[in-house]
Amino acid sequence: MSTPEHQPRTYLVTGAASGIGRATTAYLRAQGHSVIGADLAGTDISADLATPEGRTQLVDRARELTGGRLDAVIAGAGLAHFDPRTVQVNYFGAVATLEGLRPLLAAGTDPRAVLISSVASIHPADQAIVDAALAGDEEAAVAAAQAAIDRSEGYAIYGASKQAVTRWLRRTAASDDWAAAGIPLNAVAPGTTVTPMTEPMLADPAIRKVVDTSVPMPLHGHARPEQVAPLLAWLTSPENTHVTGQIVFVDGGADAALRGDEVW
Repeated sequence: MSTPEHQPRTYLVTGAASGIGRATTAYLRAQGHSVIGADLAGTDISADLATPEGRTQLVDRARELTGGRLDAVIAGAGLAHFDPRTVQVNYFGAVATLEGLRPLLAAGTDPRAVLISSVASIHPADQAIVDAALAGDEEAAVAAAQAAIDRSEGYAIYGASKQAVTRWLRRTAASDDWAAAGIPLNAVAPGTTVTPMTEPMLADPAIRKVVDTSVPMPLHGHARPEQVAPLLAWLTSPENTHVTGQIVFVDGGADAALRGDEVW
């Protein structure tokens, strides 16, 4: 985590109006950093990351507000709807955010970037959605998501979108544009976190039981957004000199419980 001897940094956080994005924005500002928040509304930049126009608007407005330099980006905007918009925001919006803002990071000081994945990325996924996303084919990804809905499998869209963006990160982090340019790129994968996105599900005892079975969290149970923010702050701080390409699970032990000792 940032310490007082470090100079204040300039951050951009998407999904800043609620949940983990909002908590992280507050945490960073309390540490003395400048944070530009982006979301659909109620923040410094209003942009719909489900659309190409919104993604361009985000990058253009960020460039205007920062003079062309950023020290850190946290791509936290996300949806969990049974709707193709979920893959459009969670994958295409996140990738466009990071790729579009990378030149601003390259001009920054000790640049760092993190995206918010999910423990759902390790669940079985709709391969058609994942493959289309990784191929950069948004039209095909949207069609595959709609096909999942038509099969009454809309629940599969969220996990597929998070698996795809996590795989994108693993492919990308060690590249010339990122690691060789001195920009660590990582992800955090929260377990069940109590946010406006999850509260309706957790309020229903039957759905909560399904959630807790698929994401067992033996360490302290469900997290609050404020408990994820310090890790995001450290990963995007100058102290992080060598951690890159990693998916850090903030999941109360869910990954270990579900996958055991066969992966690490």
